[in-house]
Amino acid sequence: MIRAPLGDKRYWDDHEAKDRQWIERVSTILSQPSANPLYRAQFAFDFAKDNLRAAIRVYSSGRSIAEMAGCLSAVLDAWELSNRESDSVCAENNLQTCRDWTFELTDLNHYILSFWLVSLALVLEVPDDQWHRLVTLIGPQGQDVLLDRVIASRQPERVIGQTLLHAKPYARLLEAIDAPQAQQASLLLAFVAHWYPELNRRGKQQPWWYTYGDPVQHPLEMGGYFGRWCFEAVAAVKVFGLDDSECIEHEHYPGDLLHPREEVVPDLVQVEKAGWFTRLFGRSGE
Repeated sequence: MIRAPLGDKRYWDDHEAKDRQWIERVSTILSQPSANPLYRAQFAFDFAKDNLRAAIRVYSSGRSIAEMAGCLSAVLDAWELSNRESDSVCAENNLQTCRDWTFELTDLNHYILSFWLVSLALVLEVPDDQWHRLVTLIGPQGQDVLLDRVIASRQPERVIGQTLLHAKPYARLLEAIDAPQAQQASLLLAFVAHWYPELNRRGKQQPWWYTYGDPVQHPLEMGGYFGRWCFEAVAAVKVFGLDDSECIEHEHYPGDLLHPREEVVPDLVQVEKAGWFTRLFGRSGE
């Protein structure tokens, strides 16, 4: 059962196969000395994003949610490798950065990436070691009232920020969380309905995946589309107990993460392939 509103079975089967081929290819590349050490940190971080995309594609195509966990673990492995390579290369070459990514929650792309990973980690109930690795990668606490509160649901000692870094669209989600129970369902739907339109930005602040699947800017045949899911909403439902009944059929709400409509047998080969990094480098890439 395909969950995404775009793409037929052929589309999803084809791109899942390409994901597997790419993951196998890059795992081999990263297991060997780099031919371009200056680019290795960026290459590894791009691979972290590739594994997140693969995890989301598992969901979009209708496969078992259990299969997403291996991809999420691989995201952490690749991100940690990228950080180590970046530290080394920058120190050796007196560089401020060697990656085209802003690792600050004030940057919308980094905020969304961090929020998605936190959301999936909460919904999939990842082990404590993975959870702590993820929170460490995201960076300092006390910066954003919404993300801090979501993280604090599993890490109560976390310092809660006083400001909301990205009011559009996230003020709507914060309002739903703080509203009286009788109003939460409609306010959550308002957030989900406005989430995608209100993420539209100009320049580098626009989410890197935003136009994937757009019939004019990035049509489906180009293959970038992997779904447009408001994982932030399911995280709020999971940890704050919001009523999501009005969101279940919305095209951007990944309700099956919390309310599976049918049991899907996991592809154990797929799950095993997703754990390539752990087999190569150990639990944390060391």
